[in-house]
Amino acid sequence: MTTKETRNIGIFAHIDAGKTTTTEHMLFESGTIRTLGSVDQGTALTDSLEVERERGISVRAAATTLHWKGIHINVIDTPGHVDFLSEVERSMRVMDGAILIVSAAEGVQSQTETVWHALRSLNIPTLIYVNKMDRTGVSAVSVLDEIKRLLSPHAVPLQTPIGEAEDFAGMHSILEPAKDGELERPEYVQLVEACADVDEELLLRVIEGEPIAPEELRSILARLTRQGRLFPVLFGSSQRGIGIRELLDHAAAYLPGPTGDNGGELSGVVFKIERDKTMGRAAYVRLYNGTLKNRDAVRNLTQDVQEKVTQIRKMDGRKFADLGELHAGDIAAVYGLSQSKIGDILGSSERIPPSPSIAVPLLTVQVQAEEEARYQDLVEALQELTDEDPLLDLQWLPSERELHLKVMGSIQLEILSSQLESRFGLKVRFGQPSVIYKETPSQSGEGFIAYTMPKPCWAVLRFTIEPLPRGSGLVYSSQVRSEDLLTSYQNEVERRVPEALQQGLLGWEVTDLRVTLVEGEHHVWHTHPLDFVVATPMGIMNGLAATGTTLLEPMLRFRITTPEEYGGKILSDLVQMRAEFEPPSILHGRFMVEGIIPAATSLEFPVKLRSMTGGRGVMASSFAGYQEAPPETNAARQRRGVNPLDQSKYILSVRSALSSQ
Repeated sequence: MTTKETRNIGIFAHIDAGKTTTTEHMLFESGTIRTLGSVDQGTALTDSLEVERERGISVRAAATTLHWKGIHINVIDTPGHVDFLSEVERSMRVMDGAILIVSAAEGVQSQTETVWHALRSLNIPTLIYVNKMDRTGVSAVSVLDEIKRLLSPHAVPLQTPIGEAEDFAGMHSILEPAKDGELERPEYVQLVEACADVDEELLLRVIEGEPIAPEELRSILARLTRQGRLFPVLFGSSQRGIGIRELLDHAAAYLPGPTGDNGGELSGVVFKIERDKTMGRAAYVRLYNGTLKNRDAVRNLTQDVQEKVTQIRKMDGRKFADLGELHAGDIAAVYGLSQSKIGDILGSSERIPPSPSIAVPLLTVQVQAEEEARYQDLVEALQELTDEDPLLDLQWLPSERELHLKVMGSIQLEILSSQLESRFGLKVRFGQPSVIYKETPSQSGEGFIAYTMPKPCWAVLRFTIEPLPRGSGLVYSSQVRSEDLLTSYQNEVERRVPEALQQGLLGWEVTDLRVTLVEGEHHVWHTHPLDFVVATPMGIMNGLAATGTTLLEPMLRFRITTPEEYGGKILSDLVQMRAEFEPPSILHGRFMVEGIIPAATSLEFPVKLRSMTGGRGVMASSFAGYQEAPPETNAARQRRGVNPLDQSKYILSVRSALSSQ
């Protein structure tokens, strides 16, 4: 199998748009499975977790394989609920192409837009599939207008639906010539013009009146789609199996295959960790270059460790198939990589694409075992779950016997509770979730530490700290010469700065700042390699004490749609919640308003909205970044561990911890 015969395709959408049903029908139409599963009945192939079958929603990205007209297609069905956006993020990194599903009934929703912008930032070629064309009241024209307005003006339909709503019976291909071979049909002309809008050479030919034959137009469309300049739109009803074969045809013809050389240097990335009851821990690997075989020794570049492959397997229909080896461009579950984590690079990093950043946990919550005696079991279970979803970011405070997780929302908490009980036999209680704030320096300043007592020790550091615009994160650099401070010591400082910024003056992570090491000094005899582990947090906190910090709160971009009569009350509530919004619009008796709102003030509002409107009001939201909180906001968090500003106490604490390791 060559890379030309392979496709790596992610299925993305807002919840309930029909991703899993579409994937199930793709597997069925390709002959990969003989009987159709059902999301509602809990029998869909890619909903393998017990909690997914019970609730009818996807929680984890599921990888499977099908074959279509000589093409080997790796399909990853991703969750649609915003609480599981981290699964979408990790899957997106390893895809060469995407199918974005839009429900004809609900149109473009908040998750649709979030995923779309991430796909565009990575320039992943994308087909748009409009599902549920058989639903009452749908309009192909309306949903296409919405796609062009909210996603891209370069979304081009390749089909015209035959009937709509209850009368939907299939599609005509615009690329098929009329019976008399005539090419001047309006929809065909519009398709040619849409291609010409983004292709200068074609535009010149169109201006000169040169006819473009369907076969050539197919070739042009495929090229422009693979370049991420055009986005074909297809229609169907997955529940009834209408449009699935055409979707597979277009995915094989228009989405690109991977690149890579089987004989080249090994280059791959771990994007998913799963545990199998019989086989144990599986690391899902996308291989970009080289070949991986059973019993191969593999270098984990990220962790600088060597591991040995024991088995390579791929999901094929309802069973795993042993591969023996994995080739460039392919995806499989690799066993034996016991130390590898999500995001780790295997071999060379040269071909590995960047990871998108769309999933941002906004809540922190404490979790406790209902049976106190099972505290240690809970620690191990949460460590395992964090291994599979790093964004949970388990904070274990052994001295306080506290366990804290970062989560996206209430649905994720329900799923975690269910997983802990069904998989580990643990019943748990969650505390009241609280919003995750951040801090940023209020002004520029300087931090200094001369850690020279009690001997033997010697580490002198001076940092400058400057605030940066929102969204900048941490920018670190050093201006110190290696003769003043050895490179190995400077590397230790660089490693410790992000750790030191995890808790600022108010207890929250410090972000959007530039930290520059401007002075550093070691002593030939007195400096110990660990001295800079102790000194760096003290120097950073000394600097933050000089600059002061400003509290930042997370903001959500929202869209509320509701019956018109509730508009006035909703606008009043939005003002009280400190929302900033555009002038509302009213269409067909529906009131719609968009804007940004603090996460802290709006946590309970979706529930209130549903109650107020009898379930007819909907609030869709996505993360919009952090901005300065009002001065009166009181959100300081209790510091964990000893504060480096209390230098004597901190030195004793850290030195005793280091000596006991």
